[in-house]
Amino acid sequence: MQIYEVEVFAHIATSGSLSAAARRLGLSAMTVSRRLASLETELGVRLVHRTTRSVALTPEGEMYLPYAKTMLEANEAARATLKTSAGSASGTLRVTAPSVFGQTVIMPLLPALLADHPNLKVDLTLSDSIIDIAGLGIDVAIRIATLRDSTLVATMLAPNPRVVCASPEYLSRWGIPRVLEELSHHACIVLHAMPYWPFAKDSNPVSIRAHGAFSANSVEAVRTASKQGLGLAMLTYWDIRNELAEGSLVLVNLEDVIPEQLSITAVLPTRQQVPHRVRVFVDHLEAELKRTQ
Repeated sequence: MQIYEVEVFAHIATSGSLSAAARRLGLSAMTVSRRLASLETELGVRLVHRTTRSVALTPEGEMYLPYAKTMLEANEAARATLKTSAGSASGTLRVTAPSVFGQTVIMPLLPALLADHPNLKVDLTLSDSIIDIAGLGIDVAIRIATLRDSTLVATMLAPNPRVVCASPEYLSRWGIPRVLEELSHHACIVLHAMPYWPFAKDSNPVSIRAHGAFSANSVEAVRTASKQGLGLAMLTYWDIRNELAEGSLVLVNLEDVIPEQLSITAVLPTRQQVPHRVRVFVDHLEAELKRTQ
């Protein structure tokens, strides 16, 4: 049964006629009659005795009326609750993000976000792997890698280019490479997921295979190793923004190539009926990225 059919029955019971119920609902008498008939067919009973001038509830109609009123009241309460929550974020927000980005950028945002929206809960999954957000019920994924699944909805929040970096101690000891070819003479810290470092030369993609004494499967480990002077690293700007500011890492700008240009992207499983909590989080993150980039 449809709630608008129940509503028609309740108005007929209150007003005592189909025409009066039609006027209250702003419908035609024919539409009211059809909706009542549909409800009776669904229930398998006659709810109303019809005459040319008025209607009267059958015993079954009298029995059904309290339930109809309860359904309508519950529907109104649900609508009011949703309308109230539309202005503030509520419910559980399920987010996934790369490990380092989540620790350094998203985590600092959460205290203020949760304070502003006391009915909001956050479930954060940090992973450097691309996970199935639709299958796992994730509301929003923050990604830096190239988006492969075209069925997802992606919004670019801020640029996040790859960068080559190293500690001042390493560069003081081994020198600063000036062109791409010189990287082969340096220790390069290898991230397992990216054995080849991607660059662009005259708008054409080029890459080199990174070689060094140390490799790791996590961005955090690569970042730590580079700070310890174990070699050059290719990370992204937002991975090392704080280290650049404090001077524990410095950029290495090559004269003949540019590292791959990436973006921070918010990925949603669908653009339909996006929860308000998702919009609040994405807007908050985008504003923070623009403020501090």
